[in-house]
This record gives sequence, C-alpha cells and structure tokens, in this order.
Amino acid sequence: MPNKPYIIDAHCHVYPDKIADRATASVGEFYNVVMTGDGSVRQYLNLQESAGVAKSIIMSVALKPENVITINDFIASQVAENPSFIGFATMHPDFADIEGEVERCLGMGLCGFKIHPDSQLVNADDPRMMRLYAAIQGRVPITIHAGDYRYDYSHPRRIREILHAFPGLVVNAAHFGGWSIYDLALEYLEDEACFMDLSSAQMWLGPRRTRELIGIYGAGRILFGSDFPMASPAAELDRLAAAGIDERSRELILSRNTEAFLGIDLVR
Repeated sequence: MPNKPYIIDAHCHVYPDKIADRATASVGEFYNVVMTGDGSVRQYLNLQESAGVAKSIIMSVALKPENVITINDFIASQVAENPSFIGFATMHPDFADIEGEVERCLGMGLCGFKIHPDSQLVNADDPRMMRLYAAIQGRVPITIHAGDYRYDYSHPRRIREILHAFPGLVVNAAHFGGWSIYDLALEYLEDEACFMDLSSAQMWLGPRRTRELIGIYGAGRILFGSDFPMASPAAELDRLAAAGIDERSRELILSRNTEAFLGIDLVR
C-alpha cells in the first residue's frame, strides 16, 4: 500500500472569529464568487485534517495601514497555537515603518510575507512596496497575488519587473502567475525565476489546461494551494488528481517545491 503523500497548503487565509464571516463575504463580493468556507481557523483546521494536509501557510491582507500590526499579531498567535501552521505577515504600502515591522515579524517567527496589490490598490512594483522587497530579499519569501482582468495593479509584467529588480527575492506569483489572465502570465513569466501556486486557478482552467501549464512552466515551480476560504484543500487536491500528472511532479507540487520556496526542510 503506497505511503500517503506529504501535503503542504501554500496559500490559505484565516481570520479572527469575530470578523471571519464579514471578511469572507467581502472577498466573495470582490470576486463575485460563492465562498466555500467561513474563514475561521476552526473550520480550516478541520478541513486540513480531513484532506490529509500536514502543514499550511496561513496569511491575511491589510487593507489599511492601521491593520498591519493587528493582523501580523493574529497570524503569529495562530502559529504559536497550531503546530501545523506556517505564518506569513502582511504589509500595506502606507505603513510608516516597513523595515521595522519586517524585523518585528521575523522576530515573532513569521516565515514570509503576502501582499494583494488589487485589494490594496497599489501597483506591485510601486516604490513603497519596493521597500518591502529590499527588506526581505535573501531572508524570507513573499507571496504576491498576481493577475486580475479588471485591474492593472498585479499584472504579470509588474511581477517580472520585481523579479528583475530583486534577483535574490523568492516570489510565489500566486494563482498560476495571473488570476483570470493565465495566458498573459505565461507570456511574461514563462522564463522567469519564480514559483507559482495553483490556488484559485484549477477551478477556472480545468484539468487539461492545468496539466498543460504545469508542463510548460515545469513541475519544479508549482506549489499546491487551496486559497481557503475560496476553496477547500480536498477540492483542490481532487482537481490536481484530475489533471493526471505523474507521481514525481505530484510530489514536487504537494510539498517539495513549497519547502524550497520557504527554504526549509520539514520533518516528515
């Protein structure tokens, strides 16, 4: 009987109980989709266990500069309480002391950063965000929401500019490099040095195009992610299984690539 795969969910969002429903509804309205989960830590932990996910990178996004510290403290508290969690901090372009908050977050044991240019209304390559990249280059990775047909903030060409400006920055260009503009992502990012997660992509691409894009980019660049509460880990694992990729590629995507992205070897 084959061993169960070691699975890392590289992209999921959780919120404090008192705002989870409201935050999840807001994301659903932003994308005009029905959300799968409620955004709570409790629900995600149940889904994580039932799907056989061993570790999960949890994150949230600050829509205002005054939310940065509160969110980062919350993420750090959840990592402290739940050994299966790996925490990513948030940053806002108008936060006064970007460099100081980077140091504080790393001191709390957070392992990376997440930004969402479209919801934060900032170009991914804005000089204010470049301060963040400079502060973390060579230290911890960053997940950048990439792509939206309605906006230009996170266009794949901006991700490429960041990669060229900061060659030591480890980037996950989320959602296959360009949510809803997957072919544009391919145009700009096919030959670039970045990772890409599958979150909120497989459901739109379908199994054949998912398999094709994995083949074009190379399985060594792709990370598994659920984008909870957008989707559940189990549903995304089923979608990946339907793509029919080989076992070595599957192992890379489910865990090995995320370990490389994080720069750590997890105990198995």
